[in-house]
Amino acid sequence: MVDGRGQIRPHWRGLLGAFSSLGYPAVAERARRLDRAFEEEGVATVLADSATRTRRPWRCDPVPLILPAREFAVLEQGLAQRARLLAALLDDLYGPQTLLAQGLLPATLVFGNPHFLRPCRAPAATRFPRLTFYGADLLRGPDGTWRVLADRCGGANGVGFAAENRNLLARALPEAFRAVQVRTLRPFFDTWLDALQALAPGGADNPRLALLTPGAKQETWLEHLFLSRELGLELVETGDLTVRDGAVFLKTLRGLRRIDVIMRRIKGELSDPLEFSGGGVPGLMQTMRDGAVRMVNAPGSMLAEMPGAAPYLPSCGRALLGEELLLEGLETLWMGDAAARARVQAAPEAWRLRSAFEPGPPVPLGALEVFSDKGSAAPWMYAATRPLPPSAAPQLVGEALEPAPVVLRMFLACDAMGNWQAMPGGLAHVLEGGGAIAGPPPRRGSAKDVWVIAEDAHDIVGPAAPRAAPLAIRRASGDLPSRVADDLYWLGRYVERLDASARLLRALLARLLRGPALPREIAEVRALARCLNASGLIDAEAAASPADGTALPRALRAAAGPGGALLGLLEAVERPQVAVRDRLTHDMWTAFAHLIQEGRARLLAGAAGVDALAGAATAIIRFCNAVSGIAAENMVRGGAWMFLDLGRRIERATATARNLAHALDQPPQRLEAGLRLALEICDSTLTYRARYLAAVQPAPVLDLVLADPGNPRALGYQLSAVSDRLAEIGGPDDTLAATAAGLAARPQALVDAVLVATDRESATADLPAALHALEAETAALSDAVARRYVSHIRTHSLGEADPGAADPGAEGGTEA
Repeated sequence: MVDGRGQIRPHWRGLLGAFSSLGYPAVAERARRLDRAFEEEGVATVLADSATRTRRPWRCDPVPLILPAREFAVLEQGLAQRARLLAALLDDLYGPQTLLAQGLLPATLVFGNPHFLRPCRAPAATRFPRLTFYGADLLRGPDGTWRVLADRCGGANGVGFAAENRNLLARALPEAFRAVQVRTLRPFFDTWLDALQALAPGGADNPRLALLTPGAKQETWLEHLFLSRELGLELVETGDLTVRDGAVFLKTLRGLRRIDVIMRRIKGELSDPLEFSGGGVPGLMQTMRDGAVRMVNAPGSMLAEMPGAAPYLPSCGRALLGEELLLEGLETLWMGDAAARARVQAAPEAWRLRSAFEPGPPVPLGALEVFSDKGSAAPWMYAATRPLPPSAAPQLVGEALEPAPVVLRMFLACDAMGNWQAMPGGLAHVLEGGGAIAGPPPRRGSAKDVWVIAEDAHDIVGPAAPRAAPLAIRRASGDLPSRVADDLYWLGRYVERLDASARLLRALLARLLRGPALPREIAEVRALARCLNASGLIDAEAAASPADGTALPRALRAAAGPGGALLGLLEAVERPQVAVRDRLTHDMWTAFAHLIQEGRARLLAGAAGVDALAGAATAIIRFCNAVSGIAAENMVRGGAWMFLDLGRRIERATATARNLAHALDQPPQRLEAGLRLALEICDSTLTYRARYLAAVQPAPVLDLVLADPGNPRALGYQLSAVSDRLAEIGGPDDTLAATAAGLAARPQALVDAVLVATDRESATADLPAALHALEAETAALSDAVARRYVSHIRTHSLGEADPGAADPGAEGGTEA
């Protein structure tokens, strides 16, 4: 930020002036606002070294890392050259291997490298680029020179987070952007998307692009989500894809949809189980060789990241490009070379040992141990790097700026013309702890947005609009992967189950908190307790306990506490909600985030007393209503909305039939209490009073809660909606839709039977058995729907690790 004379550098003056105008207390408040924005967005990272996989909020420092235009141009030129070199290196090592034949690169570094994937050497009918996206970790030394810490060729993570940092920082601190001319990121993404479309095999007028992710359980999931949204890519997992007739297809409810370009964010070894030991999509590699699909980057590209090759890159650059390298790396020696080992042995304290194949943190060996029995058996597996102290950049601490060491990651994409373009920005991280470093640090602190100063004469040029054939109008409802339909279906069911449970809980607590109960209220308490037991919230012993005792309140508090059923329902909502985040609008996602965060806090507070628990139940009901309202108003009536609504309706129909059966399970002489409770369970008391005043009789109550087609809480309304959704998904002649239509007619038949009965009270008292039967048939329909549409078996190869476990060694790694 300052030069050697203690003067503020010109490119920092605008930002510091904006901070001074605001005042540093106001800047600190903006920093807290930025933290809240990330929290509301649900941006969190999974700690890969944590046994419990706990989450911590993502934090972006409001003070960016600023690069003047000339400095950025130098970095762009040097990194573009490095990208061209690594692309040529991959083509040679997976092709003629002239570098090995000429002795310019040790063969042991290649053939002993676990990232050298031998199936990738198989001949290809169509030549394909192995590297079209590249990232590099950079460090600026005390002399002001930028050096490369690590190359990222397998799949550089962080570009999605960089875009998210820019979006939220601009929202929280707009004054800074008005004070400094910052180059925008959008043209880079437009150029990149144009390049991805140009990669598509010939004949694809409107190519379909997908981002292949390991799934929502991985720590890189949010990065993949943000990136897919920025580029407009379909977010898919390996189980969503299949190879048929020499092409790659996405499996949807309406059939197969061809995929032309895949942005790969899984390990290369997990691409194709027919050629590698892991899982993946059978036949994917051969499809790529035949030219029917392109992958960015191609499997095996992580080979170019090996730190052991660093001392040989200058000679490789002269051989492959005829150029000298413009950007230096940290001084690194390969321990497989005898002269290099002698240098390290002469001054071991000046070096840090690291893997020759992994660009990650140093290995747990001291420099001298490579010469002992512990490491001398295979010295070629190690490299030694001379550590370098990183330069500092300003960081906001409290209400003041303090220097902090930083590392920078930049990203480059090969455009449609074959030229490498750098994103005018990047992702910087404050380093935790001081001292010199010799490679990418294992732990990083807060992130920083990276600003590139825009010059007045700089023209922002994006790609020309692609020429594509006119698109046919489509209003398809089934272009949805079965895995996504599965998650949306269960998300709808869990939200509705949580809402129904909270309503029962609130109704019961309202009676318990009134004091001494009347006989009618005791009957209602017992019925509600039976409903809660049937819903799995409390056990049978608590449900049968006296209404004025301590066992029932204690069981309700336990249900809200850690390990309780209510808290478990919140966690059940969170799991599919995270997996389908790319299918939810921003407002809907925010509503879910508030529901989970606030609901968990309120329930844990309510576990201490029934007063607070009643408030928690009300808060959960309101959040569930907000989610339902946003879904009704903001989601297009396509496949995503259909399965979300289908899950909600099936769950509400099942719960309504069950709860009404328990409410009406009363002797005829005490039926009025059951009828009042039925109105409350279906949230229809106000409507009933408006229609019929205070008189409570079986026929009008049952018509309202069972058969009224205008009551969105009526049982018949749910079943009719289920029938409609199934007809929309499967067609009007669908057998499941016909089954649902038959069930939808049953509530009206039950009401008609009461209407014609001479003793309506007795006829109503006989309804619980019929309602339980309807509950069972609705559950059977749910099972049939799951078998046909949303049963999704994830591929799992013999010997493969748990797909839900963190994999720090994945291509791209845990880097963001």
